[in-house]
Amino acid sequence: MPRFLNTSTGEFVWIVDPSKERYAILSHTWGDKEQTYDDIRDLQTSVEKLIKGICEFARNAGYTLIWIDACCIDKSNSAELSEAINSMYEWYRQADVCYVYLTDVHDVVDPALPDSSFRRSRWHTRGWTLQELIAPEHVVFLTRGWRFLGTRVGLASTLREITGIDFNILTGVAGLDDISVARRMSWAARRKTSRVEDRAYSLLGIFGVHISPIYGENGNAFVRLQEEIIRTIPDQSIFAWG
Repeated sequence: MPRFLNTSTGEFVWIVDPSKERYAILSHTWGDKEQTYDDIRDLQTSVEKLIKGICEFARNAGYTLIWIDACCIDKSNSAELSEAINSMYEWYRQADVCYVYLTDVHDVVDPALPDSSFRRSRWHTRGWTLQELIAPEHVVFLTRGWRFLGTRVGLASTLREITGIDFNILTGVAGLDDISVARRMSWAARRKTSRVEDRAYSLLGIFGVHISPIYGENGNAFVRLQEEIIRTIPDQSIFAWG
């Protein structure tokens, strides 16, 4: 049972069936370098500012509930973490809107321009943000100053150039079942995660499979992902990818 944040009170709300609720969800990235004590202290301050900022933004847009990974998952609870990792794609898919907060985009210059900060954002390079871009029906991009940049559909051509994801997927014309396993794998090929296991775990929803996360298994996580894909999806293209 996932916990959500009340955008007015800041209190947690446990929801039995998120598909029956109207809620917003957040997508964002943090730095992935080794962090010092001062970095952690600064990060905690950044998290607080981010949570307050997105709650205010979502509340002003009419949302009472929001899901934010930074505070809505108890990562010390292995059962809760496993549920979150295996359910996250669905939570993003069921959201009324996904707000993508780009910490490294300070301006509202046309994102389609060749040298725009939107094109250079590290958000496009991270493993977890692949499903966060594809799963929701509505995706809205915001600058660091909470200014509107555009939507996934409106920026589909630019996003296709940046990410290599098919235009029909970005516009919602096609579904993931219409795309081969190898093609879906290619979208993630150059994306990075802070932990090696997350390269696999971040793709569970993209392939509609489930595995129990075991942090510390390193590259074996990807082997288990491939085995589950082969067992579940009748698509031989995964062998061409391998």
